[in-house]
Amino acid sequence: MTVLAMLTALAVVFGAGPAAAQGNPAVSSVEPFKLGTFDLGGEPRIGVVLRDTLVVDLVAANRALERDPSYPPLPMPPTMVDLIGRYEYGMKTRLYEIVNHLARGNRLTGAARPAWVHDVTSVDVLAPLMPGKMLNAAVNFYTHVGETGSAEQQKKAEAERRAKRGVPYLFLKPTRGAVIGDGDDVVIPYGRDRVDWEVELGIVIGRAARDVPADKAAEHIFGYMVTVDVSDRGGRPPDSRPGSDWLVGKGHDTFAPMGPWIVPKEFYGDPMKRLRQTLSVDGKVMQEAGASDMIHSIYELIEYGSSIITLYPGDVVNNGTSGGTGMGQAYRGAERFLKPGETMTASIEGIGSITMNVVAEAPPPAGTGSRLPPVSTYRKQ
Repeated sequence: MTVLAMLTALAVVFGAGPAAAQGNPAVSSVEPFKLGTFDLGGEPRIGVVLRDTLVVDLVAANRALERDPSYPPLPMPPTMVDLIGRYEYGMKTRLYEIVNHLARGNRLTGAARPAWVHDVTSVDVLAPLMPGKMLNAAVNFYTHVGETGSAEQQKKAEAERRAKRGVPYLFLKPTRGAVIGDGDDVVIPYGRDRVDWEVELGIVIGRAARDVPADKAAEHIFGYMVTVDVSDRGGRPPDSRPGSDWLVGKGHDTFAPMGPWIVPKEFYGDPMKRLRQTLSVDGKVMQEAGASDMIHSIYELIEYGSSIITLYPGDVVNNGTSGGTGMGQAYRGAERFLKPGETMTASIEGIGSITMNVVAEAPPPAGTGSRLPPVSTYRKQ
């Protein structure tokens, strides 16, 4: 067989179109895709999500694609953070090529489907990434302003805030230890019985950002995912150092669910025009809001955050949450917190949903009295 015949045969086998055969990179994907981290073969691996039902093992798919000499070798990133940092430097093109190869060759169904294309329901969905740092917006929805009071008090507080927005408020939320994925348990710490929910949009940074103005912030975004800012409203005991404690309030293990995957920005559009985020507990909707309720846009959050600290690829900025939290009284008339045995589901239209079971932590071993005490020891229920 001649060299030309061999190349022609390979093009037929691997579905390479004219562009690939000529060595031209793919400039678009024939299908939108999402990116996540999954347990494939007993280890965490990056997967390309197609049609919300299929997970393509990135390493295996790339290995198969590179058997065609039209596609030059390209080392695959070991983690999602690495992929994000390389996305605009060859990885996006390769992902487009893999998706086009599978979709145009009708290799996503039937006998033609490779073994490295899995049903989403057959794999364990892990947290998409471990952020280098995570910044959360506090009270960034008008309906969340003053919701601990009555409906009338909430309306008054909202009107005052609309008249004077001020600048955003961002706080650091822990990552390793706090981050969990879809299907994992949210653990209520021992004695902490005022654990709350806050559904948020996770904005994943794609390019380093320092002093980035809001009108340029979109250029630094990689994509979006669903996050929950689980919160401990129990506070500190009164005989300790007074004041707020953000570590207690936001930093417990399992208090940062995220996922189920990341939607690259080119497949989602402008969140400020389409965002719809909801959260339910045991099937009852507790929160539902859109971008029009936000005080500061996601782009203003990036401007503010990057004016304080450099944001790097794989960092996450969460947009804040709306009214309807457990501590709020303006909507339900009383506080209502998470209990062991309940199931919490957070969703964002166009991205997906994450579901977590709520469980209780076992009593800890005896200490010296310096550990965080149960809320019941210093606060009336």
